[in-house]
Amino acid sequence: MSSIHEFAERCWNGEASTLHHLGGEQRAAELHRMADGVWMWPGFGNVYVFPTERGIVLFDTGSRTTASELHAAVRRYWSLPLHTAIYSHGHVDHVFGTEPFEREAADNGDPAPTVLAHEAITARFDRYRRSAGYNTVVNRRQFRAPELNWPTDYRYPDATYRDSTELRVGELDMRLHHVLGETDDHTVAWLPEREVLCVGDLFIWASPNAGNPQKPQRHPLEWAQGLRWMAELEPRLLLPGHGVPIEGHQRVRQALTDTAELLESLHDQVLELMNTGACFDEVLHRVSPPEHLLRKPYLRPIYDEPEFVVHALWQRYGGWWDGDPARLKPAPRPELAAELAALVGGAERLATRARELGAAEQPRLAAHLAQLAGDAAPHDPEIHRQRMRVFRELEREAGSTMARGIYGWAVAESEAVVEGGDAMRALERAARQRPTGIEL
Repeated sequence: MSSIHEFAERCWNGEASTLHHLGGEQRAAELHRMADGVWMWPGFGNVYVFPTERGIVLFDTGSRTTASELHAAVRRYWSLPLHTAIYSHGHVDHVFGTEPFEREAADNGDPAPTVLAHEAITARFDRYRRSAGYNTVVNRRQFRAPELNWPTDYRYPDATYRDSTELRVGELDMRLHHVLGETDDHTVAWLPEREVLCVGDLFIWASPNAGNPQKPQRHPLEWAQGLRWMAELEPRLLLPGHGVPIEGHQRVRQALTDTAELLESLHDQVLELMNTGACFDEVLHRVSPPEHLLRKPYLRPIYDEPEFVVHALWQRYGGWWDGDPARLKPAPRPELAAELAALVGGAERLATRARELGAAEQPRLAAHLAQLAGDAAPHDPEIHRQRMRVFRELEREAGSTMARGIYGWAVAESEAVVEGGDAMRALERAARQRPTGIEL
């Protein structure tokens, strides 16, 4: 049994964490044979390789930074040209690995490979190009990656489909299906003869990424419905976009249906409260994810959090207004902060109280007051020194990548005020001192 199988078994039993996999410890130059004609190249974004007599088929292609590694790994086994590359969806850690194969095909006089994806991916790439500046900022913040620059050039697909399609390459029979989930352009690949399911980011060995606070709307209900449909296929092998494979009919069904149950529970609780007229604040603090599910090794909230999914569900059903009439047309944040600071005797009082609340283990209240203090005194080093302490503790205690990234960014903002420097340089120092183990 190869190392990836052994590692996957330990992850299933809760004896190891896929965070090590995400951090690169399980990445290897070698491919891993998962089944007859099915190979895995493990990375942050996994790639699955299907050699056929007519050429190589790839499900996902990884990121730009790993493209040459992927190509070298494939070439250690086969000289066959790349026939088709399938994108599971358009996130940039899945769509940048074809260039070495295409360059090689051109040099050898071989036919160019075909890239196949769901039709919505073209609109995604167009949007990424229009919003490259915003995506640079939010991904620097989310991943604490100060040198990240969002790409503006994409390998658009040569062929697209809408609901489902079938791909036959040599002896390979692959059925592609569209499922709304983390994205609106998600593709699932089902190999019925081999009982293999490639799911992309619809399963990532973590609580589903259905509520990312800085990214476009996710689709929790359709995601759950798609997971239950996949379970009914009775796959023997589940190949995820992140993390490690799951083997065995019973385990695959359990992983898929547990994930669906978590999303359904959040969805149903939110909608039940909304139907009573509850405002967003009440919904947010009354919805409770099933704890027995969050204890599963493959559903821990290490990347996204169920609380963030509540936001996404409110947005879907209720729009952007949270029910607080003062927030329908709010005053500018610095003006409100200045008024509150004046009422309590100055920004220093807000900052001091924030520190006291933090020490009393009331971090959410502490964060509100620390932010108000910083807004009221945006250039005061002492105020920002205290704000920095509050958000650094929140960063330290945060369980998810997304929360750590946002809190860490707040720390860097205040550190720049304290030291008279630049927030991006502060973020660079923070990234060196407190690496996330996650890469984009």
